[in-house]
Amino acid sequence: MTTKDNYLALSNEEKNQLQLERLQSTLNRAYRNVPFHRNRFKKMGIDISEIGSIPDILRLPFMERKHFSENYPYDLFAVPLREIIRIHTAPGTMENPTVSGYTAQDLKTWEAILARALTASGVTFHDILQIGFHPGLANWGRDYKRGAEAIEAGVIPNTQLSLEKKLMVLRDYKTSVLVTTPSSAKQLAAYVTRHEININALELKTLILGGEAIDNDERKKLEETLQVKIWLHYGLSEVPGPAIGFECARHEGLHVNEDHFLPEIIDPHSGKVLPEGESGELVLTTLTTRAFPLLRLKTGDRAKIFKERCACGIELKRIEWTGERTDDLINIDGVNVNSRQIHLHIAQQLGLSQGSARFFVSVRDEKKFLEVWLPVDERLFSDEIKVLEKIIHKAEEKLFENLGIPVLIRLKEQQTI
Repeated sequence: MTTKDNYLALSNEEKNQLQLERLQSTLNRAYRNVPFHRNRFKKMGIDISEIGSIPDILRLPFMERKHFSENYPYDLFAVPLREIIRIHTAPGTMENPTVSGYTAQDLKTWEAILARALTASGVTFHDILQIGFHPGLANWGRDYKRGAEAIEAGVIPNTQLSLEKKLMVLRDYKTSVLVTTPSSAKQLAAYVTRHEININALELKTLILGGEAIDNDERKKLEETLQVKIWLHYGLSEVPGPAIGFECARHEGLHVNEDHFLPEIIDPHSGKVLPEGESGELVLTTLTTRAFPLLRLKTGDRAKIFKERCACGIELKRIEWTGERTDDLINIDGVNVNSRQIHLHIAQQLGLSQGSARFFVSVRDEKKFLEVWLPVDERLFSDEIKVLEKIIHKAEEKLFENLGIPVLIRLKEQQTI
């Protein structure tokens, strides 16, 4: 059953002190154990012992996604490899992927984060929670499983199922809470409508969505079709996990877990910190992550911090997140992929020059995928259509393997591209 949330019971002064202590601990660990951070601090003349308040964080440089690839695979880890008990890989911004690690304590931390977010979504030990994420978010599936188990809810772990099988499990196993992405939820709703399924035959009442934002019209349509209440969670597919931000019963923005993350909003061009209420790029600093500390990570997500505290009574800052980005990352079913990386893998798989292909997000039967248009090239052309199909199919498989998203390749005339 749900236990008392100790952080939320603290006074504002006690919360600020705890944040500062955790920030200083994170900085010390990063400085001692991660050459990337230590070298940058020395080069900029930063003395971490002088970080004596939360606003002092503005002295620190930003981290960007390119730093993950540049320090591949383990150079950003702040603990010995023997202490890492889970390793997660996600598409990077360059040739190398992003690799993040977790200690046993990190996993316990995420368990507490997910337990808090699920509790705020009304999930209790009476519920049966079913997890249905894309393979690229398998790590999130494990975190939600641990969080649900912490509040003693029944859990159906993340499993790749067809829509027909997913609906069968929802019905037969009496699922009351479904955790998935907006794209997957839309596919389910379309299937229910197409096959005229009686939604009242299901026990489903709660839909928790992560990985992508959803606008109010889409949200309302999903709630009406599936007869559920939707709760939105915010996280990063790269690092460190889901439910960095979560909705409360008011559904007016997402509460940020400030005891684990420090949020900032900056001008994406100048890097200047913007006041609360202004829209800009969300920057996050981890406070409790031991294996993989992130210091002022530029997320690329456009957001704003609400000035007012929430009427629900949860004393955590709220952000408004609409899914807009300040960079060129593409989000497909919750997985972020960099445009440059797509060009790189296409060139590697098909021997084409970078930039010769065109790609965009397509939707078919509510399912998102990356559609790639390739010019008809003599290096790809073959009199044997079966040979050509084999080349294309192999390239699609390799792109899926490297990017973690479904890919459809089409050959087009050069002038079309």
